[in-house]
Amino acid sequence: MDNETTRRAGHPLPYDSYRQAIERETLRFAEVTGGAEPSTAVPSCPGWTLADLTRHVGSLQRWFCALLTRRVQEPPRDRDVDLGLPERADEWPAWVAAGVPEVAEVLRDTDPDAPMWTWGEDPHARFWARRMLCETLVHRVDAERALGLEPDIDAVTAADAVDEFLVNLPYAHLFAPEVAGLRGTGETLAFQCAGPDGGTGEEWRVRLDPGGFRPLPPAGAGAAPSDTPTATVRGRAADLLLLLYGRRSYRDPAFEVSGGTEVLDRWFAHTAF
Repeated sequence: MDNETTRRAGHPLPYDSYRQAIERETLRFAEVTGGAEPSTAVPSCPGWTLADLTRHVGSLQRWFCALLTRRVQEPPRDRDVDLGLPERADEWPAWVAAGVPEVAEVLRDTDPDAPMWTWGEDPHARFWARRMLCETLVHRVDAERALGLEPDIDAVTAADAVDEFLVNLPYAHLFAPEVAGLRGTGETLAFQCAGPDGGTGEEWRVRLDPGGFRPLPPAGAGAAPSDTPTATVRGRAADLLLLLYGRRSYRDPAFEVSGGTEVLDRWFAHTAF
């Protein structure tokens, strides 16, 4: 895949935006989970409790920090990181918050353009900052919804997370094998952000071919499609983000859907992870 032809104006966000947003989202996650019953079920992560989710967020951030500190150049053979995890699950939200200074220091000391191994499209250190924000943001929403709270997601951040998801999805078969089976006969899906109040007005298109699927170039990149997509889903940037991560259904009233739904069913059946 030609990186330059799939890159959209405004994406990725400036590196400092990720550093600041990661700190903000991590502290929000810790605040939401702090004082909550650790055994509370998290419906959007089947089989998980808030304790599981909290450990996951804190562990993943520390793991990403280890990758950045080492500037790894090949896939790591293990995930052996000293977590410093407290024994009691009710102390884990504070443990997540306590990791913020280290995360901030590592990101501050990292050259975002430094070449390093990543599992996705962008082989540079900035990949991990963007990925850490998306993980933390989505799981903050998971925690809030588990506790009956209404999540609030900034539209610009949400749109960038949509872009991050779609650009990297073709590589996700490493840990989501069903993605490798996502194929078609030339069908095109369009995901449109409602704007201006509901998002950024952006659109992403993905083409399903017999050999796999790929994001299509954005308008102005030399190959913007002009034909009508096989299926289009339109909604607020925040809702599209949750849709792509399997936290919402395209049948929800929040979305306007046009075209055939068979291709949408196939898409979501293979991208659930």
